[in-house]
Formats: sequence, structure tokens, C-alpha cells
Amino acid sequence: MYLHLGQDTVITTDSIVAMFDIDACTVSKKTRDFLAAAQKNGEVVNVSFELPRSFVVCCSKGKTTVYISQLSTKTLQGREFG
Repeated sequence: MYLHLGQDTVITTDSIVAMFDIDACTVSKKTRDFLAAAQKNGEVVNVSFELPRSFVVCCSKGKTTVYISQLSTKTLQGREFG
């Protein structure tokens, strides 16, 4: 199965580790530290040209990627296809 994250970005659902609401999760220092480390390591892909609402953590072939999306986690859950 595949998941459309927005802005022509599609990922396989098998690679998804977790989906997070950005407003609810970024109040935690641990989450902010995780996102900062991912950004520093070049693991963040911003697929949002608008205000980000969620981030999706994926792992494929030992490589972690964090996708920042303007779509809510609820919307993303309804976008699976294939």
C-alpha cells in the first residue's frame, strides 16, 4: 500500500514507523530534540508549502526519513491507496 503525503510525495506504508500531530507532539523536549537531530543529519523532507500539521517517521533499508506534511494525521490515515 502507498500513502500520499502531499506535494507529489508518495511513500510505502510498510516503511511507516509512526505518524504524529505536530502541535500535540512538539511540546515535548524529547520530540523537539528528535526533530532537531533528524534535521541536522539531513533526514527531514519537508513536503509542505504551508503550515505543517504532521510528521511521519519512516525507516527503509536502515535509513530513517522524517516527512513534514501540511496534512493532519487523520487526513493521512484516509489517504492510503494501492
